[in-house]
Amino acid sequence: MTFQKILLAFLCIASFACAAPLTFAESEVVPDQVTMMRGRVLDIKKEATQVVPGTDAISTFQTIDVEILTGAETGKHITIDNDYLKLDVGEVFYLTHTVSHFDSIDIYAVNDPYRLPQIAILVGLFVLLVCIFGGKQGIRGLASLVGSFACIFFLLLPGILHGYSPLLVTITIASLIIVLGSYVTHGFTRTTTSAVIGMIATVSITGLLAYFTVSFTRLSGFGSEEAVYLNINARGSIDIIGLLLGGIIIGLLGVLYDAAIGQAVSVEELTRIAPHVPRRTIYARAIRIGREHIGALVNTLAIAYVGAALPLMLLFYQTASASIGQIINTEIFATEIVRIMIGSIGLVLAVPITTLVSVFLLVKKPTDHIDRHTLEHERDALDHAEHSHSHSH
Repeated sequence: MTFQKILLAFLCIASFACAAPLTFAESEVVPDQVTMMRGRVLDIKKEATQVVPGTDAISTFQTIDVEILTGAETGKHITIDNDYLKLDVGEVFYLTHTVSHFDSIDIYAVNDPYRLPQIAILVGLFVLLVCIFGGKQGIRGLASLVGSFACIFFLLLPGILHGYSPLLVTITIASLIIVLGSYVTHGFTRTTTSAVIGMIATVSITGLLAYFTVSFTRLSGFGSEEAVYLNINARGSIDIIGLLLGGIIIGLLGVLYDAAIGQAVSVEELTRIAPHVPRRTIYARAIRIGREHIGALVNTLAIAYVGAALPLMLLFYQTASASIGQIINTEIFATEIVRIMIGSIGLVLAVPITTLVSVFLLVKKPTDHIDRHTLEHERDALDHAEHSHSHSH
């Protein structure tokens, strides 16, 4: 318990040190004044379809009367030309009001439909189902999730914007998320501590591996428009490569948490049913469980990344005249491949690392009065199980 408290206190102090007050307005480049507000469609004065120039796509063009519902212009009625999103009378949406920095010309434009009520319903359904079927453990998981997002929004992002190393800040905050999430969800136990140590060790190793890999593959970090705009807005004050590394580590946390907790619990359960078995045998049996876990989670991680990049893949598949090798070599695709590989390597490493830590913390050294015949029988059974499993594949 003392170790757990010391570890938790150290990570909290290190993380809050990264969240110093920010003053970055001077580094922002804001050529135009842009205000976002909510509005409601009062009337559709004109509606027609037209072909988007240079394509065969059909788009709806509208001229709409709008009442502004929020902000300093609440109650104002305006007319907007809308070729972005088909709207209906009475529909609420977000619009932007842009005032040019150079000539003070203002432009109103449709931005997004107002979908927050639908999102709230979906989130409410998720929370309800977690509470019903997850019980107290599910509620703890929700609390852990809220805490993780709080760490990201109030510690990680301000720390990076304040100029600290994105890699060091991310490893620190990731460790804090691991500690808080694990102990809130599973309690202050030796099993949880085993998983926490394994995850922190894996995150640290994965972070170093990601650092050398990004340098080795000569990635610039500018594989997305968001990174380019961020760099311009911050006038180059943010380490974009470090930000890429941080994103890789944060993306790994979800599956890493699952693998580490699973291995620690496996070691605990094996020890309970066979306390006389030595550490080496417990480790071998737990690793066999971990191998099955690795196969499922690596596939899950890779498919998740591919799913996120599916529109981009379709775009290249449809329009690119380059070869497969040339497409893979591009910054944007190479970045995603590095994400998948580093994440998968970290996931694979989490199993033996966490299992080793769990064995030393949870398994007691066997006494001299061990039934050697029982141990030999269990080793034979384990070898037979592994042999049968390899043939089944």
